[in-house]
Parts: sequence; structure tokens; C-alpha cells
Amino acid sequence: MVKIAHLEVGEFPILLAPMEDVTDPPFRYLCKMFGADVMYTEFISSEGLIRDAARSVKKLDFSEFERPIGIQIFGHNIESMIKATQYAEASQPDIIDINYGCPVRKVVARGAGSGILNDIPKMVKMTEAVVKATKLPVTVKTRLGYDNDHREIVNIAERLQDVGIKAITIHGRTRTMKSSEAAEWELIREVKNNTRMSIPVFGNGDVTSPQTAKHFKDNYGVDGLMIGRASYGNPWIFREIKHFIETGELLTKPGISEKVRICKLHLEKSLDWKGENRGIHEIRKHYGDYFKGLENFKPFKVKLVSLENPIEIFETLNEIEAYYKSQLN
Repeated sequence: MVKIAHLEVGEFPILLAPMEDVTDPPFRYLCKMFGADVMYTEFISSEGLIRDAARSVKKLDFSEFERPIGIQIFGHNIESMIKATQYAEASQPDIIDINYGCPVRKVVARGAGSGILNDIPKMVKMTEAVVKATKLPVTVKTRLGYDNDHREIVNIAERLQDVGIKAITIHGRTRTMKSSEAAEWELIREVKNNTRMSIPVFGNGDVTSPQTAKHFKDNYGVDGLMIGRASYGNPWIFREIKHFIETGELLTKPGISEKVRICKLHLEKSLDWKGENRGIHEIRKHYGDYFKGLENFKPFKVKLVSLENPIEIFETLNEIEAYYKSQLN
């Protein structure tokens, strides 16, 4: 059984990656329903949190159903990170996670996210300060290094463990690598094989299917996997991966009725949590993912993203189901 401090998180846990504007409570609910073992909030700015910025504070919301859950924070100022940690702890999550992996330019430019990989001593100092500021287990998500000349993750992982983190997730790219480039898992394996390491090491990057998940599990020795973009419109991936690892069999892909059912549930949860206006507008980015690959879907998508009335959206989803079922006859 893999443990993050005292938390038992499964024999081979599959984690949902924190993703800005994606992993909100409605989306997390679906992923949990289909077997995600640990989830994280969208990343939260430490500065925004201590200023009581409404959008940042709203990201602290989660339900009991989602546990174990981590609140992920990022920032460049150590004092702000300490205060944000204490603020986040008051929401009673199970884990505090530090984002040292975000590659977005405006975040990196301030020395936050993966920008801190240019200053490893500060990274270690900040991590130690966060660990000392909370009674909750602290985890870290980071990358192999800043660029190809500074792939320092083996040393970084050791040093972060030494100051008290309880698990580390490593994305198999440097900050400067493009997402279109293949993730490089060899250094993740090297971290896991380091005899000084005793905390769980989770791998992330290019886990896109049950087959790739089993490949990384079998060949790189990690304690679990984190799923990011492959979960877009596809919360079933957690169940599919677990089934394939346990049995070697692939589950049947969800049909149109199942896709419509889960899309409706996502919309319902979004309306409940965000209210009608935001709920309708912010789920629009998910429609293309739920129905990706369907022929002649564009007119339906155009209609879905233009509607402002929930009843009409649900009716359109019913039309989508009826149309594609009729194509099978």
C-alpha cells in the first residue's frame, strides 16, 4: 500500500493532475467517480490567496467525496507561501502541494512554478518553510530541471525529501521542452532507484491510455502515475487504467449514451457550484473533448457553445444522443 505520510492512497495510485481552468470541483467529482485515487485543486496563487482574491479563495472549495485531496499553491515569495499554506490548511484538505512545474511564461518570469528550478537553494528553502508551516503532509510537483543543461531532478528530489516532503510527482520534461516532445522517463526511474529515496515517487507525462500506463508502471518502477491532459473529456481513463493493470484486458470505450450521461452530470455539477452564468460558460471548453472524433459534430458544438439556457443545453445533448444512436442503425 502506497502512503503519503499517514494517508493510504492505493496499491498503485492513479492521481489527477492539477490543471488550471480544468480541475475544478465538478470535473474532480467525475474523475473521483471513475477511480482517481488522489486529486489536487487548480493551482492557487499564494499572493492571490493572502489578498483574499475571490477567484483564488473559491479554488479552495472541495467536497468530502473528493478526499484524499490536496490544495496546490505556487508563488515566488517565501513569506507569502507560508501564509498561503496556513490559509489553505484552514480549509482542511489532506495534503498541501507545491507547484514547481508550471511552465507558463508569466509565472516562470517571477521565479514561481518551474521558474524556481533556476534557483535550487531557494526551492529547498521555500519547501522547508512550507513543511514547517503546516501539520499536513506536503508534496511537490516538479520537472526534470529548467532546461537540458540543468537536469537536476535526482539531486532536487533528495534535497526536498531531506526537508520533509512526503511524496514527489515528476513530470518527464524540462521547463523548456515543448508538450509535443516525448516525456523522458529515464531520470524519473533514476530518482526512484536512488537508495536514499524513501518517499513515493509518482510519474507524469504521456500517460495517455491504459497501455502507456502499464508500460510506465512496468518499466520505470514508479509508485503511481499522474494523469493530466488525457483526462480531458475522459474521466473514464482512471477506471480503464486500473482494470487493464489488474487484468490485462481493455474495457469497452464509452458509447454515445454514456458520454452524454456524463456530460450532463458535469453540466449539473457546474451549474450547482458556479451558478447558471459561469456554469454554462465554463463548461463550454469541455464539449469538444467529450465528443472528440464524432463525425459531423461541429454543428452540434456550435449550438452548444451558443446556448445560454440550461434546459436548451440538456435538450441539445439529448439530440446528440439520438442522432448518433440513429447512425448506428
